[in-house]
Amino acid sequence: LMEKNNATSLGYFILLGFSDKPQLEVILFVVVLISYLLTLLGNTAIILLSYLDPKLHTPMYFFLTNLSFLDLCFTTSIVPQLLWNLNGPSKTITTIGCIIQLYVSLSLGSTECVLLTIMAFDRYVAVCRPLNYTAIMHPSFCKSLAGIAWLSGVGNTLIQSTITLQLPRCGHHHLHHFLCEMPAMIKLACVDIHANEVQLFVATLVLLLFPMALILVSYGLIVRAVIKIKSVQAWRKALGT
Repeated sequence: LMEKNNATSLGYFILLGFSDKPQLEVILFVVVLISYLLTLLGNTAIILLSYLDPKLHTPMYFFLTNLSFLDLCFTTSIVPQLLWNLNGPSKTITTIGCIIQLYVSLSLGSTECVLLTIMAFDRYVAVCRPLNYTAIMHPSFCKSLAGIAWLSGVGNTLIQSTITLQLPRCGHHHLHHFLCEMPAMIKLACVDIHANEVQLFVATLVLLLFPMALILVSYGLIVRAVIKIKSVQAWRKALGT
């Protein structure tokens, strides 16, 4: 698709994210590598513990497992390429690699926004509707919510990324970023991108700001419910939840 709409494409992109600060590349490589390994270890541990311990077979840990798996995939879609570019003079990424990174990272990022909103709703039900929690957060309902989160992310990236990749770039292949991200890709276009920027803004409102508002509302209701609790023991239990 990208090659079809860009006859002058060289088959790769040059990522210029940290090229202006070569003296920091070794430090960044070490920091990013350690952070990546810790992320892999931590999220893998959460997934294994949630699966192996029957006591953790609850809605909260079900969503947490989804979030951990998502973080594993998200970081793996970005960090290996970043480490490769930091470790040597080459700052390139293949066209196919860039397309895959764009689709995967945007899909997972969008999914995470929705999933975090669902987790906030889960905590709201646990604290504010404890007597109905088991009935509301039924396993089948939790699976449906998780499915909605993943499908919304995939749907968003199929639309946004495909439209972006269809923009003619007239041979431009220098990305001023350390990954193939939507705004950076749009800026490579050699045509009017106002409509694309508006579309990106709307998508940001729907999948970032709106979920953030719902999360804040959920935790605001949780705080209000906790404040109303008079029993110290129940208050501590609510906070622990």
